[in-house]
Amino acid sequence: MTAKTPLPVVQVKNLHEARFECTYGRGCEGLCCRNGRPGLVESEIELLNENLHRILPLLRPEARRLVERRGYLTRRRRAGLPLLAVVGGWCVFFNQGCVLHKLGAAEGDKFRYKPYQCVVFPLLQDEDGTWYVRQWGYKNEPWDLFCLHPNNTTVSAAESLREEIEYIARLQADAADS
Repeated sequence: MTAKTPLPVVQVKNLHEARFECTYGRGCEGLCCRNGRPGLVESEIELLNENLHRILPLLRPEARRLVERRGYLTRRRRAGLPLLAVVGGWCVFFNQGCVLHKLGAAEGDKFRYKPYQCVVFPLLQDEDGTWYVRQWGYKNEPWDLFCLHPNNTTVSAAESLREEIEYIARLQADAADS
């Protein structure tokens, strides 16, 4: 029997001071899916391409037409990564919630198909690789989303972002084992 490698500890600068609570479906209709255009790495693109036949029927009609005609990526890039397309102001994979999240959840892993940048939101890395929780007024946060304002919830980010931090730790452990 081989011993499991313990998950690395993910250090998050402001984790214990920050407050965050996703209120999707309870006052928020998915503004991060409206305001964001995550970049995708090659492995994410390959996974989506392999499962596109299953994803297409779940899309909004206008998003499905766009994806079938032009694909789900734009020519725009950020940090060298191609960005997800937007139609009608929303991510092509948004349809009363994230269809990638719903498909993964139905299979037992809500993060399976979601782009990494979407899974870890609102966690972000500094230039030096240190993680932090995005908050209004912290590190010149550009987004003014309700969920990023620490006065809008009493929920500790350490509690609400436990699964996201565990996800990052799993990825780091996998990378260390490779």
